Amino acid sequence: MTSTSASGLARFNTLEESAALAELHEVCASTAWARQLLAARPFATPEDLYTASDAAMAELTADDLAEAMAGHPPIGRPKPGDPTSSREQAGMAGAAEELKAEMLELNLAYQEKFSHVFLICATGRTGEQMRDAVKERIGNSPEQEREIVRTELGKINRIRLNRLVEQDA
Repeated sequence: MTSTSASGLARFNTLEESAALAELHEVCASTAWARQLLAARPFATPEDLYTASDAAMAELTADDLAEAMAGHPPIGRPKPGDPTSSREQAGMAGAAEELKAEMLELNLAYQEKFSHVFLICATGRTGEQMRDAVKERIGNSPEQEREIVRTELGKINRIRLNRLVEQDA
C-alpha cells in the first residue's frame, strides 16, 4: 500500500458519515451499496474496501442496480462538467462522427430493449470496442444482461474507489 493510499484510506475511514456517504455516492449511485460500505468502516487496507464493495454489489436487488445505473450517462455522452464520466469515456472522445452516430443509435436500441443505459467499464476501451460490446450484448436476455451490468458496475466501482483512496488526506 502506498503512503498516498494509506492516508487516503485513513481520510475516508474518519470522514463524518454524511461526507463519507457523499463520496461513496460519487463512486456508485446505489444507496444500498453505499450504506453497506459505510457500515463496514473502518477498512484496514484498500483491498478490504474493494472486497466489501464486491460483496455489496453481489447483494444488490434489481431496483438497487437500476438506481446504480441511473448514475451513469450513456456511452458517448458524458455528463457535461463531470470529469469522471469524461475520463472514463475518453475512448469515445476522439472517435469519428460516424462511430459516435452509430453508438447513439445502438444506445437507443439497447435502452429500448432493456429500459436502462448500456453500461460497460469504459476505462481503457476504444470507441470501437464499446460499439462491438453493445452489438454483442443487445442479444442477451434481460437476466443475462443484469448480471453483466452487475459485473461491469463492480469494475467501475473498484476504479473509482481506487481514485478515492489515492486522494491525499
